Amino acid sequence: MKKIFFLATAFVFSLGAFAQTKVDETVKMNTEKHDFGKIKQGVPITYYFEIKNISDKPIVVENSWASCGCTTPEKIVDPIMPGGVAKLKVEYNAAAVAPFTKDVYIKFAGIEQTKTLQITGEVLSAEAYEIYVKEKGAKTPAPKKG
Repeated sequence: MKKIFFLATAFVFSLGAFAQTKVDETVKMNTEKHDFGKIKQGVPITYYFEIKNISDKPIVVENSWASCGCTTPEKIVDPIMPGGVAKLKVEYNAAAVAPFTKDVYIKFAGIEQTKTLQITGEVLSAEAYEIYVKEKGAKTPAPKKG
């Protein structure tokens, strides 16, 4: 009897799991990872991730957060209509000299799974960055505008 009850309970829960909406069936990102390359210490830098609603219903960003305080995603407050695109602004403060990899999480209302994005790069001291620019012919990355 216990086996039958256990199997019936497991079956009911598995049906609920299959019925849940998956985040990748609802949104499409322009990219899930952005590499800033080499950046100058103390100069915050910004990237805008584009979120496209590929479902037939409006979606709402319930929350967005990052893996540490050095990375700040700006919450999207307006619903994203079907076929619509919203931009998630993510700023990295570039305070510490070191390579970095930071995760950014997005939680959509009604979807249990979160979407994970990533930013990477390397922060150089002002002196090292100037040498890098001169030797490599690199250009100072300008913050991206919406």
